[in-house]
Order: sequence, then C-alpha cells, then structure tokens
Amino acid sequence: MSSPLSDYDFALPRELVAVRPLPDRAASRMMVVDRTAGTVTHRAFRDLPEFIRPGDMLVLNNSRVIPARLVTDDGRVELLLFDQLGPARWRAFARPGKRTRTGAHFAIAGTTAHIESIDEADGTRIVRFDTEPDLEKLGHMPIPPYLGREDDAEDRVRYQTVYARESGSVAAPTAGLHFTPEILAKLPHTFVTLHVGPGTFLPVRGDNLETHRMHGENFVVSPEGAEEINRAGRIIAVGTTSLRVLESLPPGPVQPGKGRTEIFIKPGFPFVRTNALLTNFHLPKSTLFVLVCALAGKELIGRAYAEAIGRGYRFFSYGDCMLIL
Repeated sequence: MSSPLSDYDFALPRELVAVRPLPDRAASRMMVVDRTAGTVTHRAFRDLPEFIRPGDMLVLNNSRVIPARLVTDDGRVELLLFDQLGPARWRAFARPGKRTRTGAHFAIAGTTAHIESIDEADGTRIVRFDTEPDLEKLGHMPIPPYLGREDDAEDRVRYQTVYARESGSVAAPTAGLHFTPEILAKLPHTFVTLHVGPGTFLPVRGDNLETHRMHGENFVVSPEGAEEINRAGRIIAVGTTSLRVLESLPPGPVQPGKGRTEIFIKPGFPFVRTNALLTNFHLPKSTLFVLVCALAGKELIGRAYAEAIGRGYRFFSYGDCMLIL
C-alpha cells in the first residue's frame, strides 16, 4: 500500500476556494459517493433527508469556535490560543518567532502576554497573561489562512454551526455549517464534542505518512450521546471531527466520558463505528483528504474530486459537501 503524501496531491483552481459562505447555509451542493456501487451523483444539501433510513443516527460535533486569534495594536505580533492550561495561561502558536522568544512580553488584547517557554518540537509557546484576555470582545475568529482575508462580523456567525454549544475549538467542524435548525429537526441526530485544534491548519511534514504525528484533541461523549450511538443502526458521522471521536473510542458499547485523541486515519485503517460520512471538500495533501481516501478508496475519491473540480464545486470550509455512503 502506497503511503507517500505526494500520492494525495491534486491541482485545484484558486477560484474554487469558497472565500465567503453562501447567503443560505443550506444552499450548498452535495456530491453523493456510493462506495458499494462506485458511483458519483450530484444533489443538493437539502436532499440529505432522502438518504436517511430507519435506524440511522447522525453524529455531530457541537464544539463552539472561540475567537482565539489575538493581534497587537500595531499588528506586529499574533497569537493563536488553543489550549488553556490554567487561569490566564495558554498554549499558543505565535508569530513572528523573533518577537515571541522565551522571556518576551508585549501588550495585546488589553493585557500583557509573557512567553514562558517554547516547545522546540512544534514551535508552540506557553503564554501567561497578566489578566485573562477578553476573547469575545477583543479576539478574532480564527478563519483558515487559505481564505486569504481577515475575519469580519459575518464570520462571527457563519464560521459557527447553529448547534455549537461547548466552547473550545480554533477551527469550525465545517461539515456542520450547512445545517439549519429546520433541517436538523427533521433528522435523527446526537452530539459529541471534539475541540478542534490548530493541527487542522498544519501541513504534513515530509512525504511519509507513517512518520506524521497529529496534534492531540480533547473530546467528550455525553451519557445521552453514548446511548444514542449504541442503539443506532447506521452511524453517519457529520464531519471528520465526529468520525475521529467515533473511531477513537474503545471497542464494545460506547461509554460516556472524556478522552484525548491523536488518531491519524489513513488507507488501511479498520473503521469500526462509522458507516457513512458527510464532509466538505478538503485541501490537497492534507490529513483530511487522506482520511476520506481511507474511507472510500483513493481511486473513487480521486475520481469524485476530479468531477467536483470539473463541475465547479466550491471547496474548503465555506464550500460544498460530499456524502460518502
């Protein structure tokens, strides 16, 4: 089985990157990939209820994106907070490196940040603030860098699912962005919580997938979620984050509780709980594109993506979606 990352590359025209969301959340197109038949068909997201059978259960990630990107008034230093270690103390990515070395301090977001230490393995910083920064008032939504623009007031609403409840993510579980309360109410569903970390933005280093290590992410399965998953017939993961929770759980009946996962799903992975997946279209050479290839097969997904490009599908976080059955 081939493992080079270069096998998961494809050419994507820049104009297919969805820089802004559609005015209507549910107006996206939906490509349907049938693994058994090997077929690719073209529908609308609003058609999703037609594919739901008795006994199905959609599993969604109800994590809420926090405005965790902080910028100094002069724009010379930027922090992306992603793991709160204690009161006014966070793990963060920082740039530029020369201004955020150990011992550096600077005014940001109405307080002062102190760089306590640097993890040499991944460059993350431990940052202590004099007072807790007011993220809701002074933070920026951490929209993906590939959008090529600054966040604005629209992103505060649209880079968030309508069912987001538990604060902690620095990236949206984007497959859920298509749902409206009305559509969700028609579908059998339950929730898990996985706080999406910055690893979703980080490229795979090197060309060997076997040596890549994922950033750890925390998740929670509630008693209600465990009960619904256990009694489900077919489990449809809404987004790769929900899928990663499902496939990180121990064998046997699902138990409620907390966990942490560093799972990297690549071809050859033995899927145990996930029967279907609703997901957006992902970046070339990304861990998420590798994941969908693992689920549906590299040849079928390659053909599906080529067809999506040819038909002008909108890609990435604010783009269209794919239902893999």
